[in-house]
Amino acid sequence: MMKWETLNNNGFTTANKIVNLKIGTLFKDNKLEIECDNIASDCGKLSPDYNEELEMFCSELLGTLENMAKIQLKMEKLCSTTKGICDLETYHYKNGDCRTPLFHTWPTAYFYEVSFKLAEMYKKEIQLKQTIVQEIAHTADQDLMMVYLSSWLYQPYIENSSKLLLESMLLETGHRQV
Repeated sequence: MMKWETLNNNGFTTANKIVNLKIGTLFKDNKLEIECDNIASDCGKLSPDYNEELEMFCSELLGTLENMAKIQLKMEKLCSTTKGICDLETYHYKNGDCRTPLFHTWPTAYFYEVSFKLAEMYKKEIQLKQTIVQEIAHTADQDLMMVYLSSWLYQPYIENSSKLLLESMLLETGHRQV
């Protein structure tokens, strides 16, 4: 989760640079169009020049997204492994025999439920971030760019309870001391 937060902050910084560059370019283009209209010359359509800096920021944001996707994939693998353990326990102890607990107080099925819930939150969030990465450099609407930025920063699909759930999981596995 700390790696995710670091990547999210880095991604926001990069996305912010993209938006600032786009807004600066749009402002400059609008100013040029007004000047062309004022002198009544045949300026034609202004062709957008290739912007190397924008390309660099987009590549950086894409790299950040790929690293975030790796973290999300690890969450899904953990969830899948926990589901397998649940199924194995169910098969092995189908007669109602006493199970050896894997965690301090939680049954394995509850640990799976929590890991599944977290994995789903991050899956939805990574899908949102993919959309943002695909669209942020291609929009000319300043309001939409601001929505993309705020969506990246505030992560609407990750619930406030996620940190508590993760800390609880760490306590249950013994990775955090009481």
